[in-house]
Amino acid sequence: MMQGRIEQALQAYMDADPSAPLLRESMAYSLLDGGKRVRPRLLLLVNAILGGSEETAMPFACALEMVHCYSLIHDDLPAMDDDAMRRGKPSSHIRFGEGNAILAGDGLLTKAGLLLMQQDGHDAAKRAIFEGAYAMVSGQSDDLNETEQNGETLERIHRNKTGALFVAACTAGAYLSDPEKAEEMRVFGETLGLLFQMTDDLLDEAQDRREGKLSYATLYGADETRVFIRDAAERANAILAPYTGEAADTLRELITTLRSRTF
Repeated sequence: MMQGRIEQALQAYMDADPSAPLLRESMAYSLLDGGKRVRPRLLLLVNAILGGSEETAMPFACALEMVHCYSLIHDDLPAMDDDAMRRGKPSSHIRFGEGNAILAGDGLLTKAGLLLMQQDGHDAAKRAIFEGAYAMVSGQSDDLNETEQNGETLERIHRNKTGALFVAACTAGAYLSDPEKAEEMRVFGETLGLLFQMTDDLLDEAQDRREGKLSYATLYGADETRVFIRDAAERANAILAPYTGEAADTLRELITTLRSRTF
């Protein structure tokens, strides 16, 4: 099972980590916590439908997951979203203290870069992952500081904050297998990122309204957001229409999961 292979690879990278014990423990606490691994799975699946090698792509998928987990650690900090729980357990700063949580995030981001540097060639795929990481930070900055409550602001924030790593996953997967498909897969990733965020906003609508938070559901209402979700799912499936095989079918299942998820 692909997710199991991702878990094994992440575990192996942490087992071989040479850093200080507490830093290694705090990084592993957030990296090896049984997340859904949506982004690394997406990279591997796109790579697979385009004829790429999973062995070649796995380090890139793991680096992307390290970037994602670093962002979750920092998102949860008191200065950001101030969340005490993450995936059913205490957030990193609750478990290890704020300073160690910051270092755990720093460590995972740096470890991702080192892992990519150890891979021969594939510069476009490496660049795609860190362009996505930088765009994600830009979106986080907008989310933290933006005061305009309108659709243009909302889309800009989430195309970066959430969508950028989906785009990174899909474009890196293409660059590792069939670079001519990179633009098509960029659009696919962008569409999936919006689908993920709009579904997330629908799930959080009640809380977001209480807190006055800008989201698709609070700006447009639940019914119109469901229409947006349906349309995004249809666009994503249309891109996949020419592709057959197990990996393509798994991607279609992922679209259905993102559209209707309750996690």
